[in-house]
Amino acid sequence: MVGTEIRRVVVSALDDIAIETVPQPEPGPGEVRVRTVLVGICGSDLHAACGHHPFIDLPYRPGHEAVGVVETLGAGVDESWLGARVAVEPNLACGACAQCRDGRYNICRELRVFGCQTPGALADSFVIGADRLVRLDDALDDRHAILIEPLATPVHTVRRAEQVVGDLTDRPVVVIGAGPIGLFALLAARHAGARVVVADLLESKRARAERLGAVGTFDPAAPDAVATALDLLGGPAAVVIDCVARESSVAQAVDLVDKGGAVMIVGVAEGATPVPLGLIQDREIALIGNLMYVRDDFAAAIDMLASGAVPVDEIISAEYEFDHTDEAFAASADGENVKVLVSMGNPS
Repeated sequence: MVGTEIRRVVVSALDDIAIETVPQPEPGPGEVRVRTVLVGICGSDLHAACGHHPFIDLPYRPGHEAVGVVETLGAGVDESWLGARVAVEPNLACGACAQCRDGRYNICRELRVFGCQTPGALADSFVIGADRLVRLDDALDDRHAILIEPLATPVHTVRRAEQVVGDLTDRPVVVIGAGPIGLFALLAARHAGARVVVADLLESKRARAERLGAVGTFDPAAPDAVATALDLLGGPAAVVIDCVARESSVAQAVDLVDKGGAVMIVGVAEGATPVPLGLIQDREIALIGNLMYVRDDFAAAIDMLASGAVPVDEIISAEYEFDHTDEAFAASADGENVKVLVSMGNPS
């Protein structure tokens, strides 16, 4: 960093990830400037870099999973924020629509996401509203704290599923897809007391899911996949969490879920996805979309991480320095990795 300039990543394609130099941002009223410490690469970042994300346009400036330290305050921000270790809650809501007034600001009519539709934290520093930050307890180190944001989405999903089917204690749940969000869904459902079976095409991912507590796994492409899953579950699932969101995964989810159960769509579909409406109607299956989280989900994710319910060393599989962010994106595309981090070399 030279003078009042900072480095920031700009993504134009998966093979076109560059570092640009821009003026250091200054916080406005209600905002703070945060010195970046650690950033996680999300599956949505990878989809966006490949041009497959329906809501992120290229080029974009990523970084919505972030941990840092507040270094400058804008007007009106309480002085207690100065020097605070923080994690970013990146949903930028209008605060005025019906959904925001109802506390469901994760589905704000004007929702934007920091690091997706606005410049993000994959930079030396960034500016954001103080109300979008969560203070971190010293007992939660950076490697735990960087997992708060991706864990919060499955926590939100499990909470919404329980609103439909009730307490998940000792209930059967299927998670389709054992990527980062799928593994977090496994952990969140287990934390709620469920018995979880996980589907994935890759044997190595299925093995990881079993190490993380899945009672069984299966290959969703196998001819006997549904029969295998039902045998592992001891019957239909109360809830299926689809972290893939393709026609085949939705159809399989409907085949696996019990009458009156819930299919939770967490994966981001790349386009129109046909669904078996006849079965959904006949069996009174709740087909529920899930987007991000609210602050209560963040708090629950923090509690999970603080309790030791998340084996961080099993989840964080690679870490790169900022100058090698392009390698971090490439590593994220490798199915053998789970969560890839970018370190700014700025210890908190």
